[in-house]
Parts: sequence; structure tokens; C-alpha cells
Amino acid sequence: MRFLAVIITGLALAAPAAHAFALLNKIGMTKADYFIAQQAYTGWWVVGLLLPLALLANIGNAVALRADGTAMMLSVAAAALIALNLVIFMVFTQPANAATENWTVQPENWESLRAQWEYSHAVNAAVTWLAFCCATLASLR
Repeated sequence: MRFLAVIITGLALAAPAAHAFALLNKIGMTKADYFIAQQAYTGWWVVGLLLPLALLANIGNAVALRADGTAMMLSVAAAALIALNLVIFMVFTQPANAATENWTVQPENWESLRAQWEYSHAVNAAVTWLAFCCATLASLR
């Protein structure tokens, strides 16, 4: 269970980290360039399936580590952070995806949607990195 919690949480970190690393290169792009660049993410929804798996793996790890209070709490924290990631996605990222039909439609407010999308991914990168740290620390105890 420890291994699964660390590996799945680490894999779940890959996509938001990639978005965060690309943010400075993308945030100033012209409208045409940005909408072309966004097409690179077609099909990435599959990677999002790792988040519910990471949530379950960290809950399972908390149960498995219940005899060690610190490890259990770190696993609970990892699960809570993954849940927070999902909330941030649903409140900020998904509405931008919906408004632009996954960046195929260019609405007037595309710049604010771009900021919402990019910064929500950056926050989720930090949140998921913290979850990965918690899962790793719990599993090393």
C-alpha cells in the first residue's frame, strides 16, 4: 500500500507539474499561439484519472498505517490534498475548459480564462507536490 500511495501520487503530480513548468512560456502568448499550444493537451483527461486513484491509495495507506499515528495523519493529509486538487479543478479549471470547449472556441474573455486555467494548474501542482511529500513521508516511517 505504501508503494502504491507514493507511486500513484507521484504519477498524479506529472501533469500539473508540466502545466506549472510551461506557465511562464504560455501566459504571454498571443491568442492564436495559445489556442494552438492548448491542443497539445488533447487526451490528457486520461491522466486526471490518476487523481481518484491517488485519493484511494492514500486513504488505503492511512488505514494500513493506522498503528503509527504520524504516518496515518500524513496519509490523511495526502488524501485531503488530493481531494483539494479535485475541488480546485472543478471550481477553476473545468469551467475554463467548458467555456472554451477544451480550447477550441475563442470567447471574448479568453485572457481571463487563460489566467484561471494556468494559475489553477500551478496551484494544483503545489498542492499535489505537498500530497506527494506527505505520501512519501508517511511511507518512509
